[in-house]
Amino acid sequence: MENFTSVKIFILVGFSNAPHWQILFFVILLCIYIATVLGNLIIIVLIYVDSSLCTPMYFFLRNLSFLEICYTSVTIPKMLANILALEKTISFHACAIQMYFFLFFGATECCLLACMAYDRYTAICNPLCYPVIMRKKVCIQLAAVSWVCGGLVALGHTTFIFTLPFCDSNVINHFFCEIQPMLKLVCGDTYWNEIQVIAAAAFLILIPFMLILLSYFHIITTILRMKSAKNRQKAFSTCSSHLIVVSLFYSTAIFMYIRPKSSYSLNVDKFLSLFYSIVTPILNPIIYSLRNKDVKGALKKVVLKLVASK
Repeated sequence: MENFTSVKIFILVGFSNAPHWQILFFVILLCIYIATVLGNLIIIVLIYVDSSLCTPMYFFLRNLSFLEICYTSVTIPKMLANILALEKTISFHACAIQMYFFLFFGATECCLLACMAYDRYTAICNPLCYPVIMRKKVCIQLAAVSWVCGGLVALGHTTFIFTLPFCDSNVINHFFCEIQPMLKLVCGDTYWNEIQVIAAAAFLILIPFMLILLSYFHIITTILRMKSAKNRQKAFSTCSSHLIVVSLFYSTAIFMYIRPKSSYSLNVDKFLSLFYSIVTPILNPIIYSLRNKDVKGALKKVVLKLVASK
């Protein structure tokens, strides 16, 4: 407990081992952050102003876009500040808050992607019952459950990590307060701590992932039974964007959290964390806009209205 209370400040190593590239990192991260926020804001505004996008699928997409803005805002601003700062530090409580919100938004996205898969399953496999099953009240309840589950899981993980006894070292070889680098600083044998983290992550990640796989198994089976090639193509196009996002998010999340610490590699995991915490959120608006005729049509209408008004 004495060692635990003595840790007041953590040092985030980040990418300080490449000092000559700091300015380039700063510019790239700033551009990515601006593009992520603007891209997801555009999707949120389009869904809000265009009545043709007032459907359950776009309701969940609006939640996802808002989630991505919050998700990147947890890590990138602090990374940008640390690149310019001489002392790349974060306080004990700020580190706990950062971890909580990062896990909160990440866990919520796991559940929200499962809700989106269920929406596509209902639309394709039970099209006649779709308006009844996916009514507005049900969509709000599913989204609310996703956010509540994310908050509870993040609270449990953060409380568990930050009540462990930390040793004298306070150097986090990462660019934000991530679970695996934090476990490196824990005193004593962390085997059971590691098992608990992996079990909780497996429960959170694998259950929604299995639900998504089950939904898409029925979706693909239903699509293959369609006689019309046009209907098959239309049905698949409504799922392809979501399927790409799921593949990008879950592939890195499963590799990061559901494995023993003995296979942990600092350089590889920093790169993977950079991918799923920064790159994936900027890809989501690109994927959903470039592969979605409705979104592109709504954007075109808004642009034409703005041009006409001027």
